Amino acid sequence: MNIAIGGDHAGFQYKERIIKHLESQGHTIKDFGPNSDDSVDYPDHVHPLAKSVASNECDLGILICGSGNGVAMTANKHDNVRAALCWNTELAALAKQHNNANVICLAARFLAYEYAESLVDTFVSTDFEGGRHQRRVDKINC
Repeated sequence: MNIAIGGDHAGFQYKERIIKHLESQGHTIKDFGPNSDDSVDYPDHVHPLAKSVASNECDLGILICGSGNGVAMTANKHDNVRAALCWNTELAALAKQHNNANVICLAARFLAYEYAESLVDTFVSTDFEGGRHQRRVDKINC
């Protein structure tokens, strides 16, 4: 699977570890930055990532910032991007199953790394259920 990853300085350390984790599973990762934990403006990294997911260049996206909120708000400005802020595995699964989410947003300052990794694994491995959920997903874009 082709997976885009990015965020801001608060998520940098998690991003680096998640890249290694996903590559070890055979996924191809496109890193949208940042490239250090120096302060950055997250939209500079989120908009290009969201465009890559919206255009199907990447199958899924992972965004990580301090709270997860800023990256989720920014990504969701793009048509065909359904970014979900998740803090437990049930939400990560439901975001994919019911909402066909294609970007998971994580709060690095509020999740232990190991738990964040489990959320990513759940998100990547869960499929959209379709059916009655498809008509709802079809109504998301403005």
